[in-house]
Amino acid sequence: MNRQAATALHVFRHLFASVTDEMGYALRQSAVSPNIKERLDYSCALLDADGRLAAHAAFIPVHLGSAHHTVPELLKEVDPQPGDVIVLNDPHRGGTHLNDVTVVAPLFHKKKRIGFLLNRAHHADIGGAEPGSMSGARDLFGEGLRLPPVHLRRAGKDVSEVWQIFQANVRDPHSAHGDLLAQCAAMHRGAARFEDLVRRYGVHEITHAMADLFDYGARFASKLLSDWPRRVVRVEDTLDGVGTPLIKLKLQVQHGRLYLDFSGSSAQIPGSWNTHRAVTTSAVFYVLQALGKGALPETSGTLSAVNILLPEASLVDSQSPAGVALGNVETSQRLVDLLLQALGELFPGQYPAASQGTMNNLLFGGARSDGSPFVHYETLAGGAGAGPHGPGASAVQSHMTNTRNTPIEVLESELPLRIEQLALRKNSGGKGKHRGGDGMVKEITFLQPVRLTVAASRRHSQPSGSHQGGAGKHAKDFIAEPGKPFRTLKSGDSVEIQPGGRVRIETPGGGGWGKAK
Repeated sequence: MNRQAATALHVFRHLFASVTDEMGYALRQSAVSPNIKERLDYSCALLDADGRLAAHAAFIPVHLGSAHHTVPELLKEVDPQPGDVIVLNDPHRGGTHLNDVTVVAPLFHKKKRIGFLLNRAHHADIGGAEPGSMSGARDLFGEGLRLPPVHLRRAGKDVSEVWQIFQANVRDPHSAHGDLLAQCAAMHRGAARFEDLVRRYGVHEITHAMADLFDYGARFASKLLSDWPRRVVRVEDTLDGVGTPLIKLKLQVQHGRLYLDFSGSSAQIPGSWNTHRAVTTSAVFYVLQALGKGALPETSGTLSAVNILLPEASLVDSQSPAGVALGNVETSQRLVDLLLQALGELFPGQYPAASQGTMNNLLFGGARSDGSPFVHYETLAGGAGAGPHGPGASAVQSHMTNTRNTPIEVLESELPLRIEQLALRKNSGGKGKHRGGDGMVKEITFLQPVRLTVAASRRHSQPSGSHQGGAGKHAKDFIAEPGKPFRTLKSGDSVEIQPGGRVRIETPGGGGWGKAK
């Protein structure tokens, strides 16, 4: 590729990303729930006519690395036409987990389909047994409303029955309806911006630029891998789920290709700790993007140099109707920990220690004093792992999530609660030449009755250190009845909390790097 062609490709890479950026802005500005408009728990992507990921902006890694699985699954069941908008959330038919409601719209030029727009937004509630829909149900049926790929809009007109079914199955239909409308508004904005590009450069130039980005991603990834040692590395780790399910990984590089073999991992289990092929692939995609240091294009072409072997009906490639609510947010984090651990053995001393390894999912719902329902979901930051170049960051989201902290002012103005403490969890990071980042402490007093769940991992195991660094502290969760002291809350348990009751979460620290002096 000559300099002029490379420059043009770089320009198109950022033009395509700008389409997804504008989609995200429209979604944020239009959304109703704090989880989307404040925490930014959504992602937007541009895909080609075959559903391959062409571009995305800096959104949520677990959403994006799985996006290229969505359209091929969707096309098995529907044939999108101009003006159509498709909605789905079934994790075994193109989704991630049920809370992540995915909206897809085709892009046409003169009756020829040339691409797709996609956005994924985490809805705070999607039905199921408990507020927040991540209660540890035994299977997918217990986790909430399950949507196969169906028309939300057909030829520009709402399919009212689908909207009605959606609102009838969630605890806060007003917020859910508003957020879904915002997702549709984002599609409108993205389509307008993409049409601008087609008018400016022509459809031939646009589609060729997409194809060239895929090819460039594949070549770049292959070149990156060609310099890696030809060794076999085996690592394993467990989760906090029932029976401490096991993930095993054999990593090997040969002739510019990366082979990842998860054989020997636990079979899929009752409950929500399972994940599936799309999310496991997403963890791999994230790690490759991180290794590319910004030079690797954000396309699924980068995965062309990777062979991923996943045992069927397993923890890492579950089959319907396996529950996956926690697999999406927790098992995905452990997959990244494991991949980085393997790379740390392949390149001793060059990779960071484990970060907190959990999203610390806090879910609660109830009714305000005026009787209006609410459900809130957020993930809590923790410590990042230290590395060879310095200490880990404190109280940050890491790896598969990229959401913001919910501002105290927003929480207290929109929900019946009071924030008593929001602080660093001092000395929770692992010791070492470079210390792991500290976790955080969050304490909430509720002013109305709520039903609450803390669903998370690293409550028993600790984020490991690297290169003789110490492990970070594991997390601790507590609840207190009104006027009584705190007692330990078991992760995954759902409890009633009365007015004046409190919850306190102390998130994990990151692992340390290097031997402490």
